[in-house]
Amino acid sequence: MYDLSNIKPGMTVIGADGVPVGKVASVDSDRIKLEPAGAGAHSDHSHYIPAGLVTGVEGDTVRLSATGAIASFLDEEADGSSAD
Repeated sequence: MYDLSNIKPGMTVIGADGVPVGKVASVDSDRIKLEPAGAGAHSDHSHYIPAGLVTGVEGDTVRLSATGAIASFLDEEADGSSAD
């Protein structure tokens, strides 16, 4: 698992294919909390990305091992349940 201590609020999270997944709101234990999307059915709350998907940090960008589409299926609600 990647060391999440280098991940800071406001960083952009992108999939392995370069597709943006969201912006970091905070690091919560072993997950990245994303800022609320601002639109759609999930606009009023944050989703979480498991730390196991993180491959690295480049500047202000967090890179994931999964594509943007797959990362969207693997994101979680605050209680750990699937967001989709």
